[in-house]
Amino acid sequence: MERYSADSSLATEFIHDGEIRDTLEFAAAHKEDKVLMDEILSKAALGKGLTHREAAVLLECGSAEHWERIFSLARELKQKIYGKRIVMFAPLYLSNHCVNGCTYCPYHAQNRTIPRRKLSMEGIRREVMALQDMGHKRLALETGEHPVQSPIGYVLDAIDTIYSIHHRNGAIRRVNVNIAATTVENYTLLREAGIGTYILFEETYHRETYERLHPSGPKSDWAYHTEAMDRAMEGGIDDVGIGALFGLTDYRYDLVGLLMHAEHLEARFGVGPHTISVPRIRPADDIDTNDFPDAVTDEVFQKIVAVLRIAVPYTGMIISTRESAQCRKMVLDVGVSQLSGGSRTTVGGYADTASDGHENSAQFDISDTRSLDEINRWLLELGYIPSFCTACYRMGRTGDRFMSLASSGKIGDCCGPNALMTLQEYLQDYASEKTRELGIEAIARELREIPSQAVREMTQARLEDIIKGERDFRF
Repeated sequence: MERYSADSSLATEFIHDGEIRDTLEFAAAHKEDKVLMDEILSKAALGKGLTHREAAVLLECGSAEHWERIFSLARELKQKIYGKRIVMFAPLYLSNHCVNGCTYCPYHAQNRTIPRRKLSMEGIRREVMALQDMGHKRLALETGEHPVQSPIGYVLDAIDTIYSIHHRNGAIRRVNVNIAATTVENYTLLREAGIGTYILFEETYHRETYERLHPSGPKSDWAYHTEAMDRAMEGGIDDVGIGALFGLTDYRYDLVGLLMHAEHLEARFGVGPHTISVPRIRPADDIDTNDFPDAVTDEVFQKIVAVLRIAVPYTGMIISTRESAQCRKMVLDVGVSQLSGGSRTTVGGYADTASDGHENSAQFDISDTRSLDEINRWLLELGYIPSFCTACYRMGRTGDRFMSLASSGKIGDCCGPNALMTLQEYLQDYASEKTRELGIEAIARELREIPSQAVREMTQARLEDIIKGERDFRF
């Protein structure tokens, strides 16, 4: 019989069903224990994180007073580590050919209604130039799992193509990759190709549900999928991103599993996840959300995000255009630090926008359909700083080096000025007049807040150089 062991290499031991169930029982039994809640919140206020069991207790909290404290603390910790910066990115779908049978995804192999598409290298060039014309600097590559249509060689060629494209003042400075679980050797190839973060969602940590929802294809192997991050880090990838698709099973179970996964990576490799994503099940071609009774409400979703921010304060938290503008505003307030903007979840949807209406190759329906400029203006109006910074990847601040800076709150010494400089680039090259006005005001305000006079003066000088036409400064 498997035992729970955070530092084990076996998925059945670091995502231990018995430990999760014991944790949920403990949390349910102590949801009215105000003394314990106070103790956990006092520990959380130190900014060192919480165990999965402590986080589960907070999630079960039945006190409105304590939830106000939880939300307030989540805001405080996010501000301390990430400030007002919101990192911007866009997904780029390479192919929707897939051999898996995932019942919640329209890419599944049995779907005969979705148009199947795969981008050529020239098609990738057109997509990337369209993304560069928006102002994007960071992409997340997405593709279905298919040994013929999208083997590792195709993904590597796509990365090389993306990095080679310089269009006007545009350049994609970092490519993150969200592809199926693969081998140590292939992860090494991805690292050598210069990727940023390797991202893979567990979907659900509940093994029985996972296997029911993945009846066929390579992804049906729960253990191989769950152990993918271990192989990625063994292959030399410093930064990995985990996530659960909330709504596939009880959200409490998946939250505990997600935190146990983070604890495992810290225990075995000395560094936790660079990012945690919190997608929710969404409608799409051949997918009816009514088939998933565990879908979470906006209220519960906000609580999940706040507890994650408190439990894993150093991690970047990602939310996509699956969510509405209203929902995104709500979770930005309590923990989210990265947003997609102007996204297309269709293959070829950036360059060929006219086809979106009649050729639905989307992985999921988009709720926030605003352009990147509209989202940037909205963020500025809310007091945030849209950031297109990729400096940490390129300056070697990855893995444990990034985590030590983030956990100490010192990452802002670099990221604050970098955010202002990349925002200035956006304002010069891509912004509408109104967005530019708001951005200039925000930069002036935030510049005054840089504590170091030397850094402040250097940032000011580089901002002036950007206005004159120079690009890509970074601390």
